[in-house]
Amino acid sequence: MKFGLFYELQLPKPEDKETWDPDDETRIINNMLDQCELADKLGFDYVFEVEHHFLEEYSHSSAPELMLAALSQRTKNMRLGHGITLSPPGYNHPARTAERVGTLDRLSGGRVEWGTGESSSDMELGGFKVDRSRKKAMWEESVREMAKMMSQEPYEGFQGEFFDMPARNVVPKPIQKPHPPIWVASSRRETTMVAARLGIGSLGFGFETPAECNERVENYFRLIREECYPIGQAINPALAVLSSFMCAPTDEEAIRRSAGGPGFFSYSLGYYYNPATGPNHQPGRKNLWKSYMELPEAVRAGTGGQFGGLGGAALANQVAATAEPVDEVQRGLFRAAQRGGAIGTTDFVREAMKQYEDAHLDVMVFVAQSGNRKHEDIMESIDLFGRHVLPEFKERHSKHQKWREEQLRGLEFPVNSSI
Repeated sequence: MKFGLFYELQLPKPEDKETWDPDDETRIINNMLDQCELADKLGFDYVFEVEHHFLEEYSHSSAPELMLAALSQRTKNMRLGHGITLSPPGYNHPARTAERVGTLDRLSGGRVEWGTGESSSDMELGGFKVDRSRKKAMWEESVREMAKMMSQEPYEGFQGEFFDMPARNVVPKPIQKPHPPIWVASSRRETTMVAARLGIGSLGFGFETPAECNERVENYFRLIREECYPIGQAINPALAVLSSFMCAPTDEEAIRRSAGGPGFFSYSLGYYYNPATGPNHQPGRKNLWKSYMELPEAVRAGTGGQFGGLGGAALANQVAATAEPVDEVQRGLFRAAQRGGAIGTTDFVREAMKQYEDAHLDVMVFVAQSGNRKHEDIMESIDLFGRHVLPEFKERHSKHQKWREEQLRGLEFPVNSSI
């Protein structure tokens, strides 16, 4: 199993102010660069960064291509993942995305992971006038054509339902041939299975448990073998899962350092993606951190889960607001607020991660930067894991690669994967 870091560039507002201090955004940008540079030196395999727009406090990562370009010069080995590029043409013209991905692949020496997706927040959809009912079809059309743009010379052109483009040579072409490995954001099991049928990696944003991973891995690779019709020019058979992350000398200290992270991550995500609250957001006026801190402490603390709890604020908030049954996405929000398997001592995290390794997960992606967590605590957490846990997983990874070879034996499609 390989390991990576995941970034939203979260930036809660000061509780007693209407806006941020002047240097706050600069600070979190530089913190991310420092954290990833350290992780690269310690042997972390990936970094994935989101693309979000207008989601104040929850995510200030609106230009991931610039952050990843900076990291291409600050790191040497770590794979640089778009987690994800928003693919409907209303957000990004497909040719512009293909150009940026190709340029980043050149800058990084061929280290790009090309994540794709749609988003479902009203702030983003409404801001770019993307039709919610058509966004999945927009994603599929755009991704299929972008893969061609990166591999055809010249691109043959296209007249589609959502965009038209004459024949042009889209340059620069990426180093990786025919294109960088393709992923899709997957908050539901259904999307993971769609990823298998299309021959692309699944970025599991539902904070899946080891048991769920075991079932999804089995069915994902079965569909790769039996029903795959690639959307790109090569397949990327891979599954990744997110987990909240904080290592410390004791479990108690890890929980203390992490307290304002997972709960706020979950609360703010639930706020923007909740049909009862997201559409009514007042840009530039709402203080999400203040609202989160005004919740009863018992709600922020939560009741725990598989490995013990840090908070269930998003679940309580969302279910109360919508009065709907808990679905997969809501369960993911709840888990995002919980302690999970990667908050504790190195021994605790090692044993928890071994469960995912036993389920044949390809990549575990840690959410380290969230809420009001301190930069120095995150740096120590990365250092502890990188020195005391990561090496033994690296030593065993060849066994996982052999397992993958068995799953993919007999496939006629070209494979372009960094696993």
